[in-house]
Amino acid sequence: SLFLPFMNLHLKGKGNGPGVAEVTAFQTGTNRWRTFDQWPPKAAEEKTLYLLPGGKLGFSAPTAGDAFAEYLSDPARPVPYQERTHRKRTTDYMLDDQRFASRRPDVLTFQTDPLTEELTLAGPVLADLIASITTTDADFVVKLIDVYPHDTPDEAAGESGAIMAGYQQLVRAEILRGRYRNSFEKPEAFAPNQATPVRWELPDLLHTFRPGHRLMVQIQSSWFPLADRNPQQFVNIYQANPEDYVKSTVRIYHQADKASKLVVRVLPR
Repeated sequence: SLFLPFMNLHLKGKGNGPGVAEVTAFQTGTNRWRTFDQWPPKAAEEKTLYLLPGGKLGFSAPTAGDAFAEYLSDPARPVPYQERTHRKRTTDYMLDDQRFASRRPDVLTFQTDPLTEELTLAGPVLADLIASITTTDADFVVKLIDVYPHDTPDEAAGESGAIMAGYQQLVRAEILRGRYRNSFEKPEAFAPNQATPVRWELPDLLHTFRPGHRLMVQIQSSWFPLADRNPQQFVNIYQANPEDYVKSTVRIYHQADKASKLVVRVLPR
């Protein structure tokens, strides 16, 4: 009812098309189609999700005077984009369980308390971090994750056979090579140990986090081999030698005057 009339009209010049709204989008989490007059939806309200001390995530700004979390990023031991080994890249990673990553010491995790009601995000997601590194370059990966309750039955996984209790479903993720934080045309080195804003957009989404679920944000500095390794020095990566690849301590601030956050759009129920 949707795709065939669309293809007939635009590929064969037949029919009048599906007669859909300006925007027709599939809403994950509730698994249903939605229609809107514009995108992002006019009713979606911009809100800010803050990273908070203790691995917390919430809509209230941090008040701490000196707070951060850090990890050691080692190009020799990059964070893989999937737990399993594959002969070729699959699309499964787009909703894969991220528990394998959250167990690593080079991945930061922040999560909300269990939700008491549905929360639907619609539109772009802006990652807005305040970070410092001990070298002159690094990659930044932000992942938005839907954490399932610990009483979720495995039957919810269908034929995949996944253990769904506590499943950390990837919803959206994106990587930024830090040297391009201000311009893709004019890369810039980092000043080591200096707090620096790093901002980039994740792909748009339309997803509902159900009651009892949690929102989680993971932050890491490699996503291999989906993205090539960064030497973590401001050198020509295509001509980098093995000795150019060095470890870097990455610090993410979450304090009152250096708040790291995600800017999202919340669609009312």
